[in-house]
Amino acid sequence: MRIIIGVSGATGVIMSYYLLKALKEVEGCETHLVVSDYAKLNWELETNLPFQLLLDNADKYYDVHNLAASISSGSYKTDGMIIMPCSMKTLAGIVSGYTDNLLIRAADVCIKENRKVILCTREMPLSKLHLRNMHEAADLGCTIIPPMLTFYNNPQSLDDQINHVVGKTLMQFGIDHKSFIPWNGAN
Repeated sequence: MRIIIGVSGATGVIMSYYLLKALKEVEGCETHLVVSDYAKLNWELETNLPFQLLLDNADKYYDVHNLAASISSGSYKTDGMIIMPCSMKTLAGIVSGYTDNLLIRAADVCIKENRKVILCTREMPLSKLHLRNMHEAADLGCTIIPPMLTFYNNPQSLDDQINHVVGKTLMQFGIDHKSFIPWNGAN
């Protein structure tokens, strides 16, 4: 399995670290990471972790400005892409086909090749423009998974909330996440 992980400049970049750590535990899964310039800035603003820690959890890392990277071509086979978090700017670029960086180009390639594209969109509140763009992305075949709070799993920490989002996202690729607590019904 080969999955592209995109990290755009929305708040919540730490989620991408949890995602990569979870995928590192999946045997035979190869991750290809691309991080926007603003995601790097948000990493510095939102975490106390060195950026290299994020990179160390990916199998391959590409500069966001390298439009000649392997993941920019449909002939390079992948199983799809997860953008976590996905900023409204990145969402707009995807739905308009404005591929001015590798992150958006990789998503464009996955869409044109009918591969999975999961967008963990981050914004609050959502404007009609954001909702329209999410609708357009869904019409293009993308799956929208906003990182929403959950309570049925009795979360005790932010880690629990993030692991829930990661688990819901990985389910799209048929991957079980050990830290995900599914709903098992009421007794």
